[in-house]
Amino acid sequence: MAVDTETQFHVLAVDDSLIDRKLIERLLRTSSYQVTTVDSGSKALEFLGLHVEQGTGPPSIPADDHPEIVVNLIITDYCMPGMTGYDLLKKIKESSSLKDIPVVVMSSENVPSRINRCLEEGAEEFFLKPVQLSDMKRLKPHLLKTKSKESQEPQQQQQPSTNKRKALDEGLPTDRTRPRYNSLSVV
Repeated sequence: MAVDTETQFHVLAVDDSLIDRKLIERLLRTSSYQVTTVDSGSKALEFLGLHVEQGTGPPSIPADDHPEIVVNLIITDYCMPGMTGYDLLKKIKESSSLKDIPVVVMSSENVPSRINRCLEEGAEEFFLKPVQLSDMKRLKPHLLKTKSKESQEPQQQQQPSTNKRKALDEGLPTDRTRPRYNSLSVV
């Protein structure tokens, strides 16, 4: 079955700021994505069906309370009280059931070490706030990647997943790149 529109993609947006949450929700809906918003990393984990290991918070939502909802991408603010976006990213990537969900981190602060740390931990992108409609277009390749993983689950074990940006930043070869003109020589 061919995917004609993005309406089949569901994005979980996490931001403690109501204004930023409403902005990202509007941008995602304008781009025809289904959106769920939450105001904290712990609520995001609860929505995703992971139990939060904090005895003081509200009870976790069991995963079977909303089994029909599939999250194709998570976009999270970096600076949030309690659990930061980086902490949320780490928990998602450490989870066997959630690790393949692409995560995009956003922040109003342009701190290169923070950006690199998130990308090294497995974030697909790092957006600077205010997020714009043009940023939403950068989400589609990551969403399409998750759709292709879902449809080709048996082949996933044969192809190791690599973070292309991380490999390029570190000067490592990636499985997806090859010389453009390998038969030409420079004179």
